Amino acid sequence: MSAGLLTIVQPGIGTTVQDGGRHGHRHEGVAVSGWLDAPLAEAANALLGNPAGAAVLELRGLGTELRVSTGPVRVALAGGISAKCLHADGVVSILPAWQSRTLQMGDRLALGAAETGCAYLAVSGGIALPPQLGSRSSNWRAGLQGVLGRALRPGDLLPCSAWATPAPQQWRVPTPWALPDGPVRVMLGPQTDHFQPEAVAAFLHDGWEASAEQDRMGLRLRGVPLAHTRPQAADIVSDAVTAGAIQVPANGQPIVLLADSQTVGGYPKIATVIRADLPRLAHLRPGTRVHFQAVTAAQARQALHDQRDAWASWLTTREAFLPPGFIDEAALYGSNLISGQIRADF
Repeated sequence: MSAGLLTIVQPGIGTTVQDGGRHGHRHEGVAVSGWLDAPLAEAANALLGNPAGAAVLELRGLGTELRVSTGPVRVALAGGISAKCLHADGVVSILPAWQSRTLQMGDRLALGAAETGCAYLAVSGGIALPPQLGSRSSNWRAGLQGVLGRALRPGDLLPCSAWATPAPQQWRVPTPWALPDGPVRVMLGPQTDHFQPEAVAAFLHDGWEASAEQDRMGLRLRGVPLAHTRPQAADIVSDAVTAGAIQVPANGQPIVLLADSQTVGGYPKIATVIRADLPRLAHLRPGTRVHFQAVTAAQARQALHDQRDAWASWLTTREAFLPPGFIDEAALYGSNLISGQIRADF
């Protein structure tokens, strides 16, 4: 199936192109970027039969609207979100999450708000912007990808790769993919010695509130300030940081680094969120409460294995279906429409 083309009618707030990330360049000061919630983005791709690493639109705000300039384009939503389709013939329909839909040239797709702060729109074959440093992920601060290394604007074009298969059936799942509840698990350190023992205990015991100061680079939490051992302990010689690292500056309020985080930082790190739980931070809307739980390295590895097993099990629930009104003419004409024989004498 030939490739499609989407036009940005309205870019919305915080909508970016993301894939698995820009790995192998942190030593050059380049952030990994990529999906905030990898299993959810991969779920959107799975609904289209895309490669797991295909680029998608990450949706974190309101107002994103797209038009199919060249079609057809098959799309799928994953997350707490839905969309309204205004078809070229004037008919309006709803595209719910967790199933695919084929849009034709001239159709418009108005995306709703992500209920939990993060959702994904996958397109057939994946978004085919030219990769930069091996990735199509947007990082506006670094001037990487998006469209010309900037935020999306009305009129921008998003090319779609060719479909893997022209098969007419769509895909859906009866049960959405969801991450487990409970405390967000962390590994303590590497600079717990910069905090009073009571502060480390309070970090794990007390609840924290997600503030409105959050973006793809990081998330500031609010709570009872964590005390350093002395004022000078609030600063360290800058060393490596990564997504999930929890820095605590002099004000005692934790900052959790996310996908677009810098590569080095000069605040002590009280803990690091384990990889299996890192996607949950994408859904902490302002005012949401979160608790942390310390685990070992072995427990962190097991949690990641368990998550991957759960995702693979969830994927087996994917089922094919034919869109309403579709008539499989090949199967129809290949069948014996009238059983038995009809004889007529003239």
